[in-house]
Amino acid sequence: MGNLLKVLTREIENYPHFFLDFENAQPTDCEREVWNQVNTVLQDSESILSGLQAYKGAGQEIRDAIQNPNDMLLQERAWNSVCPLVIRLKKFYGFSLRLEKALQGLLESLTCPPYTPTQHLEKEQALAKQFAEILHFTLLLYSFYSLRIPAIQNDFSYYRRTISRNRINNMNLDIESEVNNEMANRMSLFYAEATPMLKTLSTATTNFVTENKTLPLENTTDVLSTMASVCKVMLETPDYTSRFNSEDTLLFCMRVMVGVIILYDHVHPNGAFNKSSKIDMKGCIKVLKEQPADNVEGLLNALKFTTKHLNDESTPKNIRTMLQ
Repeated sequence: MGNLLKVLTREIENYPHFFLDFENAQPTDCEREVWNQVNTVLQDSESILSGLQAYKGAGQEIRDAIQNPNDMLLQERAWNSVCPLVIRLKKFYGFSLRLEKALQGLLESLTCPPYTPTQHLEKEQALAKQFAEILHFTLLLYSFYSLRIPAIQNDFSYYRRTISRNRINNMNLDIESEVNNEMANRMSLFYAEATPMLKTLSTATTNFVTENKTLPLENTTDVLSTMASVCKVMLETPDYTSRFNSEDTLLFCMRVMVGVIILYDHVHPNGAFNKSSKIDMKGCIKVLKEQPADNVEGLLNALKFTTKHLNDESTPKNIRTMLQ
C-alpha cells in the first residue's frame, strides 16, 4: 500500500491520498451508533431489490377486466391481482423514506465540525462505505427500474380508479386501511418520477443543505467531490484494482462514483460539469468508457438523464460530446 500511495502522490497533487476500503471497513466505537441505524435499513435493500426484479404487474388481468366491464369474475380477478402488488409498492415507497433518513444521518456525521470532509472520510471509513452502499443500491435499482415503470404505473392507476369508483358506490375495502387516499397520492408522486429512488436521494441531499444553514455548503459538496475523486483514482490505478477481492468491487466503485456526481450536481449551485467543479468530470467519464460497455451503459445514461446541469451553457462541449 505504501508504494501505491507514493505512485498516487506523484501522479496526483490535488487529490486526497487515501482510499476507501469498500470491502472490509468496520465501524469504530465512535461510528457504531449511526452505523447500526443505517445498517438496519441497508439489511432490507436486498429484499427490496429482488422484489422489484420479480415485479411482473397485472397487465393482462387489468386488460381483461377493462374489456369486459360486466364480468364480475374478471373484475374480481384483476382486483385480487393488483392488491398484493400495491402492498409491495407501498413497502418499496416506505423503504425510500427510510433510506432518505439514513442518507441524511450519514451526511450529518460526515460533514460536522471540527473535521474536514477528507478527515471524516479517512477516519470514518465504515460510514463512508455505508454511504457508498446506499448509492450503489440506488444505481443498481436505476439500471433495471425503467423496465418496470409501465407495469407499476398501470397497476397503480388501476388501483386508484377502482378505489374511487368503490368510494362512490359506498363500498369499503380492507386494503384502504393499508393504502388510503393520502398514501396513494404520495405514492403516486413518487412513482411518477422516472427514477424515484435517485430523485429521493438528490432531494434528501438538497434538503440536508437547506436545513443545516450554519453548515457551510462546501462541507457537503467536498464530501461528494472527494468520494468521486477517490473512486476515480481507485478505478484508474491497476495497482489498486488488482487488490480487489471481488470483481463486483469494481462495479461498486463505478456506481458510487456516478452516484456522488449526481448528488453533487443537484446540490452545488454550478453543478458538477462546469470548469469550477471540484470533480474531474472528463477523467470520471473516461474511466467509465474504458470499462466493458455492458457494465457502464446504465451509468452513462444516469449521468445523461438524471443530472441537473449537463445541458447548461457553462458545460464544456467536450464533456457533452463524451456523453452523447
